[in-house]
Amino acid sequence: MKPEAEESTPEKKGEQEKPSGPSTPVPLVRPLQPISQEPAKPAGENLVEVTDLTWEQMVEKSREPVAVMFYSPTCAFCHQMEPYFRTFAKEFSGIVVFARLNIMASQWTAERYGVRSTPTFQFFCNGKPLTEMVGAVYPAILRKTVEEVLVRGKECGKKVTEIDYEITGYG
Repeated sequence: MKPEAEESTPEKKGEQEKPSGPSTPVPLVRPLQPISQEPAKPAGENLVEVTDLTWEQMVEKSREPVAVMFYSPTCAFCHQMEPYFRTFAKEFSGIVVFARLNIMASQWTAERYGVRSTPTFQFFCNGKPLTEMVGAVYPAILRKTVEEVLVRGKECGKKVTEIDYEITGYG
């Protein structure tokens, strides 16, 4: 019976015993996700998810006014405000484009527009920033701001400064 016991041992000499702990170490920081060249994916029925790559096409070159919610997946107030934002997206469908941008995945755009806190709601008309609200605001105030952007119509973008695409640094 000893020859049978010898056959039950691993036949491969290069095979090593595995350590008795976790098989793979747990990373402390989540690795960066690769940037895809795909168009903006809908985040809901009337809400568009934008990224650094789709920002210019979806927001700055939009013919309609755009309401953008800058959010973070870890932000409790963002989760609190999102149902209202989605409701307004359905209510104003076809009149105002509602978009949201994850500041953790699209840091360049958030930095460019000075977003330091989430949620931040920015409103754009003719591709230019018009007004901004920061934090968990009352839904009635958010609705009123969307309505004010609509009242101003196409004239709203003519009264704000042009976006300078050349980044020159400080001073």
